[in-house]
Amino acid sequence: MGFSSDGRGLDDAGAPRVGEQRKLKLRPLRRLATYVVRYRGRALAALIALVVAALTTLIVPVAVRRMIDFGFSDKAVQLIDSYFAVMIGVVAVLAISSALRYYLVTTLGERIVADLRSDVFAHLTQLSSAFFDTARTGEIVSRLTADTTQIKSAVGASISIALRNLLLFFGGAAMMVVTSPRLSLFVLGAIPIIVLPLVGFGRAVRRRGRAAQDTLAEASGYADELIGAVRTLQAFTNEKLAQSRFSAAVERAFAAARDATKARGILTAVVIFLVFASIVVVLWVGAQDVLAGHITPGRLSQFVLYAVFAAGGLSELSQVWGEIAQASGAAERLFEILDVEPQIKVLARPVTLPTPARGEIEFRDVSFEYPGRPNATVLNHVSFRVAPGEKLALVGPSGAGKSTVFQLIQRFYDPVAGIVSFDGIRVTDVDPAALRSRIALVPQDAVVFGTSVRENIRFGRPAATDAEIEKAAEAANVSDFIRRLPDGYETQVGERGVTLSGGQRQRIAIARAILREAPLLLLDEATSSLDAESETLVQQALKGLMRNRTSIVIAHRLATVQNCDRILVIDHGRIVEEGTHVSLASSGGLYARLAKLQFEMAEA
Repeated sequence: MGFSSDGRGLDDAGAPRVGEQRKLKLRPLRRLATYVVRYRGRALAALIALVVAALTTLIVPVAVRRMIDFGFSDKAVQLIDSYFAVMIGVVAVLAISSALRYYLVTTLGERIVADLRSDVFAHLTQLSSAFFDTARTGEIVSRLTADTTQIKSAVGASISIALRNLLLFFGGAAMMVVTSPRLSLFVLGAIPIIVLPLVGFGRAVRRRGRAAQDTLAEASGYADELIGAVRTLQAFTNEKLAQSRFSAAVERAFAAARDATKARGILTAVVIFLVFASIVVVLWVGAQDVLAGHITPGRLSQFVLYAVFAAGGLSELSQVWGEIAQASGAAERLFEILDVEPQIKVLARPVTLPTPARGEIEFRDVSFEYPGRPNATVLNHVSFRVAPGEKLALVGPSGAGKSTVFQLIQRFYDPVAGIVSFDGIRVTDVDPAALRSRIALVPQDAVVFGTSVRENIRFGRPAATDAEIEKAAEAANVSDFIRRLPDGYETQVGERGVTLSGGQRQRIAIARAILREAPLLLLDEATSSLDAESETLVQQALKGLMRNRTSIVIAHRLATVQNCDRILVIDHGRIVEEGTHVSLASSGGLYARLAKLQFEMAEA
């Protein structure tokens, strides 16, 4: 575990890490500019509305000065109506421009966050298996939800408010100088005293904001794991242990959020005190000037209003700054994911697989070790070939490397040494999507999604018709139990197929593989979750499915591989035996010992 070369919080496999404290800047927010550029018209319209609102606000003190100095004299009674009419017009422009600014900025923030979420999710689906070997699902989900919400708040409101207050501050400061250069010196002299704590405390706010986000993501990750395994949790009666651990994680998240809020509160209090204390001093000096006849009451009022605008803009910036800093931390966490490069590289010009597909597989002197476990060789100089249409079985003890063979065939990983080829083409030269489109997989732990039975089977080939789905279910001998479900094929099966038995989930996975109509079939303990009756039905389905296509079967139950054309026995990452069931059972080797043990247990 460690940092990436550019200092981001990633582990050795490229997965984001939680809890790393780094000095944060606003640079991550600059990368959102690429998303803003997509909607430059809306952004420009929002900026114009913002400027118009700020300018109309700055016009108000001028009108107030003229009313005070000229509007209440006997000579200018008629001007009062016109002054107030102008003020109504200014207020109307201010209201319309403010409403437009709010609508344009808010919708722009929503649009940018929607695009960012889509891009992050799309990038996640393209990342290599090595990333997910170490990444925590709950933390990733937290980044997709909580962090993007934080960015939406900043882009859709905070940045707009910050720009508006910057305009008010600089515009107000400029008009203060125009109104009274002498009084302006008092105000401008106080600015460094105000800015210094803003910068100093701002760093603390950013640091604590990132810590709060990381700690919340850690708590979310723990909750995701617990909820995903709630039946195991309850079966071992560990509810209280889980509750105490999650409560502790939540308390850490609360403490981090409290520290961040405390820093923002102190920053806000210091800035507001300094800002308005300086205004009080200026008012006292201005009052002396009015009494001395150096300026008129209306000009003093104009100056005070501009001072309030500038001070209010600066104090508001102190509050918005904390939100922008938190959004910067959230953006950094999201861009950490977007910056992760897939370890499985797609060539600029990948080689096209031959048509029609044959389903031929070859391993030539292949060695492999998982990225997170260097120096722990899983496959050691493995070589074999599977001819088109051949039925090959892989057997051996747990951890021997059988499932790793499947991972390499599908190119979820690349071998450390040697060559894996599909239909005579190196899989490293092929687009992984094109390669996997020619493979149908039935995993040991069947994955069923929280949707209908029909859509779960359709996952094998999204363009399939309802008739093709039902035909695949018939072929998998799964249609009978589907018809007995409350809504048949439209029955919702719950998250991870929780309402189905293990055998039912496995048979749906087999129907999905049948629907895929791929030239290569990979069966990883495909009948491990079935009772004797279901296994007989599925074996019949698999017999038809395996006809005229290459099939590779992983099995611990040797009775399921007796009819395979060839069996490879793998032990400690090496092929130690090869032959048919009959030849291997009589050879006296590892396969014979496994077969004897299993068949004797079955007879007992």
